[in-house]
Amino acid sequence: MRVVDTENRAWFLFEHEGEFYLDANCSMSAFGYHYLIQLNEQESARYREMGRAYLTQLAYDIHYSVPIAENSRSIYRGRDQSREFEPLTRRAIQLWRERLPPTT
Repeated sequence: MRVVDTENRAWFLFEHEGEFYLDANCSMSAFGYHYLIQLNEQESARYREMGRAYLTQLAYDIHYSVPIAENSRSIYRGRDQSREFEPLTRRAIQLWRERLPPTT
């Protein structure tokens, strides 16, 4: 698992075993959470076409559809893989941060 790209406080894009995963930074009321989905073929194609703008829109769509809400009708509901990949994403972010230039 490695960080491919990120948008500050909005999303991380990871690559793992040839697949892309988007980790959207979401909130529901005062509760913040991350929602990690594996990009399907259509989402991957749109990312290749539109780049970061598509990922920002996708993260927005995930956030505002509130897929973790009990009665959510989000098309992303049931796609969360955060628990499964949490150790890998955490380590990937740690390694990515270690490579960032120091701030003053």
